[in-house]
Amino acid sequence: MKVFFEHSTSEAPEKTSQGKTATIRRIALFGSTGSIGTQALNVIESNPDKFSAEVLTAQTNDDLLIQQALQFNPNIVVIGDESKYQKVKEALASTDIKVFCGEKALEEVASMDCYDVMLASIVGFAGLKPTLKAIENSKTIALANKETLVVAGDIIMQKAVEHRAPVIPVDSEHSAIFQCLVGETRNRIEKIILTASGGPFLGRKPNFLVNVKREHALQHPNWNMGAKISIDSATLMNKGLEMIEAKYLFNLRPEQIQVIIHPQSVIHSMVQFEDGSIKAQLGMPDMKLPIQYALAFPHRLHNKFPRFDFKKMNTLTFEEPDIRTFRNLALSIEALNKGGNLPCVLNAANEIAVYAFLKNRIGFLEMTDLIEKTMEHVSFIDKPTLDDYFESDGEARNFAADTIKL
Repeated sequence: MKVFFEHSTSEAPEKTSQGKTATIRRIALFGSTGSIGTQALNVIESNPDKFSAEVLTAQTNDDLLIQQALQFNPNIVVIGDESKYQKVKEALASTDIKVFCGEKALEEVASMDCYDVMLASIVGFAGLKPTLKAIENSKTIALANKETLVVAGDIIMQKAVEHRAPVIPVDSEHSAIFQCLVGETRNRIEKIILTASGGPFLGRKPNFLVNVKREHALQHPNWNMGAKISIDSATLMNKGLEMIEAKYLFNLRPEQIQVIIHPQSVIHSMVQFEDGSIKAQLGMPDMKLPIQYALAFPHRLHNKFPRFDFKKMNTLTFEEPDIRTFRNLALSIEALNKGGNLPCVLNAANEIAVYAFLKNRIGFLEMTDLIEKTMEHVSFIDKPTLDDYFESDGEARNFAADTIKL
């Protein structure tokens, strides 16, 4: 198992009212305006004696970034869209906050020593380079960006080992696995069981799915998530990406990773050990819990999040996923088994497909067709370098976009 259980020891000390030294963990939120980022700021706001928001970044949502900066007074903000730099800079001119812009600025800020923990929540492939820079600088990574490991998991985790950069998962499923493994480092894993809600179309067949529109696919039954991950959940691609992420995060073989549909989303995932014992992590479907766990690890913090009540939900059900209907999961399993650059290609094609679907350019089932064609088109590389991953990503995006004339 490659995940580190050490935590950062470089947090800034601060005097309490009693004169004792308390530890403030400085957080860099890469993707602060998204669903994970905004919930993380809620956690930080509720624990001012534990956390401070030192870095906030956004790609295009300048209004919310400005609002967050004025409230949390970080050291640095970065707006990815350079055309919005002047507006952000002027809005924060009366503060001491440093304002940067552009993709390179994200990487440069990720390399700085002004924070202890990076919350890596930039959506998609765009989160890879800043996360890599943070790892190379031995920062603790609270990883909410599963695509980073899907695209280049072997390289990322090897660098985490080399630079002793702890990687703490934020995804509810991987957080559950991580929590189940605390104290189990000497015991062999037989398999892990990733639970999936099944999304809004559980039990539906292709004759229904062919007419699905974006507004239907965005309505997840249990979780409040961003648009991209909501669509991935509806197609079961999200669970496929999580399988690939789990392979690298926990150093598993593909046959050790199982997916089971669990519509209630109470059991967030499970670990089965070689003696047959199964450990599970349960709780309400609330992303603030795994976010708080990752930011505070190895400590558990008191909170007022809703508690699960067995008396109110006395039935938990499980079923096999329908991979004939939801073929994105089957394609993900193919990429998981074959490895190389295929997961990278799968991810790139999926990002284009989801974008096109959200723009009403292609239908729900056409997303899978596009991903499959792209996987067949891009040349397979068994042992890719980091440059190979970047080139495969670009080739896959171009092919997918050209195929649907995007």
